[in-house]
Amino acid sequence: MGKRDEWIQKYADDLRNKCGMEPDMDLLTKVTIGCGPAIYNADAQTVAGGDTSELETVKNNFLIKKLGLPDDEHLMGGIQKAIETYGRSERNKYRAVIYYMLTKHFGKESVYG
Repeated sequence: MGKRDEWIQKYADDLRNKCGMEPDMDLLTKVTIGCGPAIYNADAQTVAGGDTSELETVKNNFLIKKLGLPDDEHLMGGIQKAIETYGRSERNKYRAVIYYMLTKHFGKESVYG
């Protein structure tokens, strides 16, 4: 099993155990691949849920640019819901898991078709 596969398994475990959802492994794999080398960087692989500038980056670079969503008030609400689902006190909120939950939340799985 390669490093990426190990990370995907870790993300799947987080989705099951911390977020209470059964992951679509095909979609999770595609979202993880879409994160690129960020999954191997200790700082870039997580999302700081309390950092406003970090959340703006998620909104602009992922929701608007990647998923093609219009910029409106619903975007930050979706991000907050994903963080709440993951658990505000959870220290490591993995970017791929947050992006997976956002993709599902906004019904944009077709982007990874």
